[in-house]
Formats: sequence, structure tokens, C-alpha cells
Amino acid sequence: MIREVFKQLMKDKFAKIALIVLGIIYLALFLADFIAPYTKDFSDRTMAYVPPSKIFVIDEHGKFSKPYTYNYIRGFDSENLRITYDLDRSQKHYIKFFAKGEPYKFLGLIPMKRHLITTDSGGRLFLLGTDINGRDVFSRLLFGGRISMTIGFLALFVLFPIGLLYGGIAGYFGGVVDTLMMRFAEAVMSIPSFYLLIILASILPSGMTSVQRFMLIVIILALIGWAGFARVVRGMVLSIKNQEFVQAAKSIGASRLRIIVKHILPQTASFVIVAMTLSVPSYILSESGLSFLGLGIQQPDASWGNMLKEAQEYTNIIYRPWLLTPGFLIFIAVLAFNLIGDTIRDVLDPKSKVR
Repeated sequence: MIREVFKQLMKDKFAKIALIVLGIIYLALFLADFIAPYTKDFSDRTMAYVPPSKIFVIDEHGKFSKPYTYNYIRGFDSENLRITYDLDRSQKHYIKFFAKGEPYKFLGLIPMKRHLITTDSGGRLFLLGTDINGRDVFSRLLFGGRISMTIGFLALFVLFPIGLLYGGIAGYFGGVVDTLMMRFAEAVMSIPSFYLLIILASILPSGMTSVQRFMLIVIILALIGWAGFARVVRGMVLSIKNQEFVQAAKSIGASRLRIIVKHILPQTASFVIVAMTLSVPSYILSESGLSFLGLGIQQPDASWGNMLKEAQEYTNIIYRPWLLTPGFLIFIAVLAFNLIGDTIRDVLDPKSKVR
């Protein structure tokens, strides 16, 4: 089934493009320490809101040259009352590939110094400019993406087992058990999820590390989302439990839990795969929304949500558009997941395409 789904994905040009885009994003995030010119702790407060570095391949004599850049000189525009940056053309800084730079630990384990792209000693390379604290936006996009793009999958690993088992038990036993379990699930579904997220995130202890806060946000997202999924699974189980293979399992003395887990729930696999694919974007948006409101991942750790928060100021949108890059990446990632999810749904449930 997985091979057939992948084959159909590659036949659909939009899904194929989305799959390639997501593959590039996740590969870049996996190699973030190597690709990023700077480490996640880098900060140069004298370089706040520096525009993206200009890379030159033609020198002042009009001849082709190795790629190089100039550092910026900070100034002040007294008429418009704003800080300006001009190129310091007194010294070129050549761009180097696979060269030694700031030391880091690849995947937090292997000590390394080589970066995909960097400059010579004394040079500054800001491919997407810097933020208010002089931190490289390009490097932070890579490190922040690890949080924003993995939180959905981690939430699913908590949510789907709960929803599957809960819905399976309710649908299989029926009667009073089904009624009580579904009324509880409906009560959970009636809670406004985003407002509950805000309340729960706001009461988290202020002294928590970002890793602890990240894991709690994952759990909160999962505990909110399981009920709707369990309700759909319960409806599917009601239609499956009276089929012949279930009756055969009963006749040979299989336990109820074994029948639910081994025989009934696997029949919902196509729905589960589609639901998982379509659920990831909503969790990416939830984490980004919480971090944007200051209730998710906290500074100095990066996520696409808290990076985008800085771009909400009018002056930043006008004069520093590079700060909007996290929002663009969120849009691309969510769109790609939705395109893939729609294609998988058409493959596994052809009737949905006809409807």
C-alpha cells in the first residue's frame, strides 16, 4: 500500500513538487548545524537589523571574481531618525565553502568546525539579514524549523494511539460504554481549542527550559486533538465489528483487546494515514501561533512562530522585509502538507474524488 501511495504521489505533479519541497526542508533542518553560517547562540548586538549581505562575483574592474562581500558600517539618518547601514568597501571578505568556522556539535554529538558557507576572518555573512539582537536570520530559520516542523509529528505520536484505542473500545463494546465514552469525547471537543492552548501555555512556570516547554506544548496539543479523531474511529469500528473476520476471531477465543488491536483497528489504516497527513499542518500553525503570542517557545531559542513575532511591527514590515521569511516558510510547509494529504486521500479513498 505504501509503495502504491508513493507511486501515485509521484504521478501527481503538485504532490510531487510538494514532496520535493518538504524533502529539501527536512534535509536542510537535519543538516542545520552544517549549513548555517553561525551557531544557534551567535549574537552581535552591534549588527542589529543589518540587511542581507550583498554577494559580488564581478569586481570593481568589471572582471569575474571569487564570490565576496563587504561588511556593513553602522550610521544614523538624523532626518528620518533611523539607523542606516552602508557597505565598507575598504576590505573584501571572500566567501568560503566547506571551510572552518564557529565550532559546533553536529546533532548535539559530533564536534565539528566546518560549515557549508562562511567568510574569511573578520567578515560577516548575513544571507537573510539579522534581527534586533544581531542574530543571523538564516541560521535561526534552520534551527527554529527543527521545532516548528517536528512538533506536529510528535503530537501525532501521542494523539493517534489514544484516539485509536479510545474510539476502538467505544465502537466495539457499544451500549452504555459507548454512550459514556462518546459524551466525554464530545465534552472535550466542545472546548475552544486555541483558547485552551493559550490558557494552558500561559500558566506554565516561567522558569521552564524551552525543551520542557516544547514537550508540554506537544502533550497539550495531543490532549486537545484526540477526541475528534476517536469519534471518527468509533464510527468506522461500528461498521467493521460485525464482519465475518471479526466473528471468526471471536469463535477461536481471541480476547476483546486482541480483536480490537489486531483485527479491527488495522482496517482503519487508510483513514489514519490521511488524517495524520492532514493534521500535521494544523499543529505547525498551532505552535507558530502560540510562539507568535509569546506563549510557546521562548527567546533566545528560535521557532518560526517567535521569529515571526518581530515582523508584526509596521516599521519592520516596511524597512526590514527579510523578517517575514518565517511566515513564508510556514505557508510553504502547510501548503505542501495539504497537497500531499489531498492526494493520499484520493488514492486511498477514490470515492472522495468522485464526490
